[in-house]
Amino acid sequence: MPQFLAQTLNGLTLAGIIFLVSSGFTLVFGVMRVTNLSHGAVYLLGGYTGYSVIGATHNFFYGLVAAAVAMAVFGFLLERTLISWLHRSEMSELLATLGLIYVIDDIALAIWGGSPLTINLPGFLGKSSTLPLAGGIVYPNGRLFILAISVVVAVGLYALLRRTRVGAIIRAGVDDRDMVNALGINVRRVFSLVFTLGALLAGFAGVLGGTVLNLYTGGDSDILLFALAVVIVGGLGSYEGAILGSLVIGLVDNYGTAYFPSVAYSILFLPVIIVLLVKPRGLLGKAST
Repeated sequence: MPQFLAQTLNGLTLAGIIFLVSSGFTLVFGVMRVTNLSHGAVYLLGGYTGYSVIGATHNFFYGLVAAAVAMAVFGFLLERTLISWLHRSEMSELLATLGLIYVIDDIALAIWGGSPLTINLPGFLGKSSTLPLAGGIVYPNGRLFILAISVVVAVGLYALLRRTRVGAIIRAGVDDRDMVNALGINVRRVFSLVFTLGALLAGFAGVLGGTVLNLYTGGDSDILLFALAVVIVGGLGSYEGAILGSLVIGLVDNYGTAYFPSVAYSILFLPVIIVLLVKPRGLLGKAST
C-alpha cells in the first residue's frame, strides 16, 4: 500500500506538470483553432531559460519567473508574426510550427548541449518528508510543491475563465467565434492574450518539469505527446477536460511505468484509443463552431 500511494503521488505530480502544458495547448486550439505543435518546444526552451537564470542568480524562483515571462513574450511575438502571417491556414500552421520545433531544438542544442540537465530545488524543497497520513512514506518535498503549485494554478485559471469578463470572452470564443466578432470585441487581442497565456504556462511548466523529468534534447516531443493525449481524452477547447485528461494520463503513465514497464508506452495510449472509439470529441469536448 505505501508503494501504491507513492506511485499515485508520482502520477499526480506528473499530471500537474502535464496540466500546465496541456491547459495552454487546449485553450489555444479552443479559441484560435491553432494546433501549435511547437508548444512542447516552448516548454523545453522555458526549462532551459530557467536553468540558466537559476545558475546565474542561484535563486530558483527567479528562474521560474524569468522562464514564464520570457516564454510569454516569445508566445506573443510568435502569434503576432508567424501565426498571423499564415492567415488561419491549418496545414500551413501545422507545417510552420513543426518546423519551429527543429529550429528551437537546434538552438537549444547549440547553447545548452545534448546532455540531460536537472534543475535542483533549493533548501527545504530539495529534501524529503515523512507523510503520516499516507502510511508514513518518505516523499520528496519538491514533488509535493509541484503538485500544490499545479492546484493553485488550476484554481487561478478556473477563476479567470469562470469569474471574469475576460474569461467570459474566452469561453464565448471557444463556443462561437462569430458571435464574439458580431459583438464588436477585439478578437485579435483575445487571440494574443490566449496565445501568450499558453506560452507562459508552458515556460512555467518547463522549470518545474526540469526538477522531475530533466531537460534534454527531444524532451519537447515527449511532453507534446502527453499534451496531445490529454486534449484527446479531455476534449479540445475544454479547460475542465484538460484537468480530467491530465489526471487520467498522468496516473495511467505512472502506473504503467511502475507496474508494467515492458508495455508502459502502450498502456499510455489505451485511454486515448478508448475515448476515440467511445466519444471522439473527448470526455468533456464540445462541437467546434
